[in-house]
Amino acid sequence: MSNSYDYDAIVIGSGPGGEGAAMGLLKQGARIAVIERYHNIGGGCTHWGTIPSKALRHAVSRIIEFNQNPLYSDHSRLLRSSFADILTHTENVISQQTRMRQGFYERNRCALYQGDARFLDANTLEIKAHDGSVERLTAGKFVIACGSRPYRPPEVDFTHSRIYDSDSILDLHHEPSHVIIYGAGVIGCEYASIFRGLGVKVDLINTRDHLLAFLDQEISDSLSYHFWNNGVVIRHNEEFEKIEGVSDGVIVHLKSGKKVKADCLLYANGRTGNTDSLSLENVGLEADGRGLLKVNSMYQTAQPHIYAVGDVIGYPSLASAAYDQGRLAAQALIKGEANAHLIEDIPTGIYTIPEISSVGKTEQQLTAMKVPYEVGRAQFKHLARAQIIGMNVGSLKILFHRETKEILGIHCFGEHAAEIVHIGQAIMEQKNGGNTIEYFVNTTFNYPTMAEAYRVAALNGLNRLF
Repeated sequence: MSNSYDYDAIVIGSGPGGEGAAMGLLKQGARIAVIERYHNIGGGCTHWGTIPSKALRHAVSRIIEFNQNPLYSDHSRLLRSSFADILTHTENVISQQTRMRQGFYERNRCALYQGDARFLDANTLEIKAHDGSVERLTAGKFVIACGSRPYRPPEVDFTHSRIYDSDSILDLHHEPSHVIIYGAGVIGCEYASIFRGLGVKVDLINTRDHLLAFLDQEISDSLSYHFWNNGVVIRHNEEFEKIEGVSDGVIVHLKSGKKVKADCLLYANGRTGNTDSLSLENVGLEADGRGLLKVNSMYQTAQPHIYAVGDVIGYPSLASAAYDQGRLAAQALIKGEANAHLIEDIPTGIYTIPEISSVGKTEQQLTAMKVPYEVGRAQFKHLARAQIIGMNVGSLKILFHRETKEILGIHCFGEHAAEIVHIGQAIMEQKNGGNTIEYFVNTTFNYPTMAEAYRVAALNGLNRLF
C-alpha cells in the first residue's frame, strides 16, 4: 500500500462491525485509524442497544424468578424495582464493556480519533471534534461501520418529555404505570417483556398481523400467547394517525379510529443507517431511503476502495454478524479476497422473557420449498433440570429431513434459548454426513441438564417416522 497517505485504512465507527474490521486490519499489520463520534467506543451495541437492553432484561427476569419461586411464597419478601432502579445495573455493565474494548485498541496501538467524520474526496476525511476543531486524514481505503439509529418520523415530537425511542428510553427516570410501545419488532417485544416484568401495563401496537413474522410461526404464537397470558395487550394491524403528547402522558390516535392513552410512549418502529452526515456525494456513493449502503460479497460498496459492514448494510443487523462482517472485510481489503464467508445459517437470539432463538429454516420455509421434513419436540416442563429450577415454560423443536435425517432448523422458546440453540448449531454445521438428528440419540448428555432436550426432541421426531 502507498505510504503517501496518513493511513492504509480508516474505519468509521467503533461498534462490533468497526471493531471486527479494525482488529482484523491491525493483526495483518496495516496502519489504521478508527473514528468514533461518541465519547466512548463500542457503538450503539454497547451504549444503547444490545448490551443495556440485555442487562435490563437480566435484572427483570431475576426479579420475576424470585417472585414466582415457591420458596418465597409468603410474599413478605416480594421484590419491587422500578425501571430507573435497574438502569444503574446497565451502567455498570456498559462501563465494563467499554473499558475492555478500549483495551483492545490500546494494546494494538490503534490511533483513535473522536469526532464526526465526512468525506471530502475519494481519499480524504474531515473530522470535526466536539470542541469545533477540524482535522483532515487521508487513507487508501475505508471501512464504513457507522451503524444505525432509531427511525424518527418527522410528525412525532421526540422532544416531548414522555415520547421516547429505544435510545432515549435509557434516560427514563419517572416511574410509568402504563406504557405504549409502537412497533412490535424485536426491540418492541424485548421492551414489552421488560416493562411487563416490572408490573407496568403495556399496550404493544403492531403494524403487522403477526408478531416477529420471520420466526417459525409456532414460536411466534408461543410468544403471543405468553404475552397475552401475562397481560400485555397486543393490537395487531394498527397504524398511528397522530401521536399527541399531553401534560401527563401520550395519546395515540390510531387509523382504525381507536385512541390509546398511557404515561409514556416508546416508538420502536424501524431503524435508519447513520450515513446522512458522511457527505457520501463527495465520493460518488448514495444510500437508499433507509440510509443503507449496498455492498458486494466482499463488503465493497460501489467504490471498490470503500467497504461497509454492520447495521449500515441492513440485514441481518446483528452485533454477532457485524463483527464477522468486519473481520471478513479486513481480509478482503488486505488480500483482495476473503478466504472465509459468513455462515449460511446465522442464529437469531431474541431476548424477550422468555428468550427465543433459532437457526436454520422454519416450517413455513420448508413447506414452501416442498422439503419432506419431520418435527421432533421437547417440552421443557418434562426435563428434570427445568423442574428443579422451576422453568415450566418453553420448548425445543428440531426440524429434520425425513429421508436423510439431516437437521434443517432448530427453534427454541424459553429461558437460556440463545445458549441452548448452539448445541444443535454445532451439529448442523458438520459436513460430510455428520449433520444428522441421530447424533442426539447416540450421544450421552449430562443429567439433569437443559441440553438433554435435544435427546428428548430427537427421539420424539424419530418416533414419527414410519
